[in-house]
Amino acid sequence: MSENAATVMLLGIALPTTLLLLGAVVLFLREKTGSSLVQVVGAGCLLVVVAAHVSEALRLFPWMHWGLPQSPGHYLDLWSAVLGLILFPVGYLRHALTLRRST
Repeated sequence: MSENAATVMLLGIALPTTLLLLGAVVLFLREKTGSSLVQVVGAGCLLVVVAAHVSEALRLFPWMHWGLPQSPGHYLDLWSAVLGLILFPVGYLRHALTLRRST
């Protein structure tokens, strides 16, 4: 796969992730609850994952040694993905259960 194709694919993932973050921010601004804040942080972490992959594809910040094991770029990508995939669904589930309980 060429660099350009990888960049286009990553940017295609960036749009839905950005929309996810914007939706979480709107929810937080409306409700200001703990669950909506957890969603914002989780979506932000997922956007960091996208930014890390775009930076790797474009060879930005070479001192991060993107793609190499035990490098700062690897751990930034890994922990952002772990936190994003835990925090966003937990915040969403807690928000949904709170809504269901109140209706």
